[in-house]
Amino acid sequence: MSEKTENPILRVEHLDIKFNLRGKVLHAIRDVSLDLYEGETLAIVGESGSGKSVLTKAFMGLNDINGWIDHGSILYQGKDLAQYKTEKEWLTIRGREIAMVLQDPMTSLNPLKTIGAQIEEALRLHQGLRGEAAKAKTIELLNDVGITEPERRRKQYPHEFSGGMRQRVIIAIALACNPRILICDEPTTALDVTIQAQIIRLIYDLVHKLHLTAIYITHDLGVVANVADRVAVMYAGDIVEIGTSREVFYEPAHPYTWALLSSLPQLGKKGEDLYTIRGTPPNLYNEIIGDAFAPRNPQALQADFVERPPFFEITPTHKARTWLLDSRAPHIDPPKVLSRIRKLGNS
Repeated sequence: MSEKTENPILRVEHLDIKFNLRGKVLHAIRDVSLDLYEGETLAIVGESGSGKSVLTKAFMGLNDINGWIDHGSILYQGKDLAQYKTEKEWLTIRGREIAMVLQDPMTSLNPLKTIGAQIEEALRLHQGLRGEAAKAKTIELLNDVGITEPERRRKQYPHEFSGGMRQRVIIAIALACNPRILICDEPTTALDVTIQAQIIRLIYDLVHKLHLTAIYITHDLGVVANVADRVAVMYAGDIVEIGTSREVFYEPAHPYTWALLSSLPQLGKKGEDLYTIRGTPPNLYNEIIGDAFAPRNPQALQADFVERPPFFEITPTHKARTWLLDSRAPHIDPPKVLSRIRKLGNS
């Protein structure tokens, strides 16, 4: 991907999100800035609890009521979504501008309504379609997401569909809103491996067919290797590295990205133990000093425990928040296991 020069479709600036839990304040998103460009697929990756879903739910006003935006902005079409307070405001954005595909289709669908009724509800709310027009569009959407015999299937209930088919219905409902941005929050987590590949390919094809801008949330870098234009790596509520997919996979710069990539099962060899990241993520109830990953990083520098590193620009499209990129830092090579990634990419 070449350097982006146009204005982003969505811009996040110095965003802080906090939650009040049991009388204590959890700092879930810590000073995050991010640009999303029209027509791209951006993957946000990181361990569970790193803040991926909290960040993107803030774009739609979907975080729990005990959470709030403490600082920063979310700029979309000249409006700051961080200032939205009411459901009336959010309904101008949620669905019709930014839609989301969630990770568990069974809990996202109403078991008492037919598939067709649930899609038609979205069509009525967001496109004003009713009657035969809504029915025809529903059949078209079911066909688009790969559901055979759509006219018959629209009359069925969620329990009559497999997990993969239910996820296709969730995608159809999201598309019924005719959004500009589609957020896919771990949409393959509840599915088996062969169905995962089908859903990932389906989303990829639909994004390009409908000229959507997509955000793909996952804890598995391997899932997005072939579908993402850019990758943002999150750790402890912060983005620690961002770049094109090729840059993050082939030239990773942050030790946490090294650790995530080293954990890919595809890099394992018979007879060798799979790499695991030692320790646990930090407690976000506490103030984090320095680089949040430092206590788990065998190559941590003394500066990592003292001051949060700034973003260092590696290329116009690639930057990372690590003191290793400072001109005064010693040279430390990434793990040798990462050299296998190029071989996998060429195979």
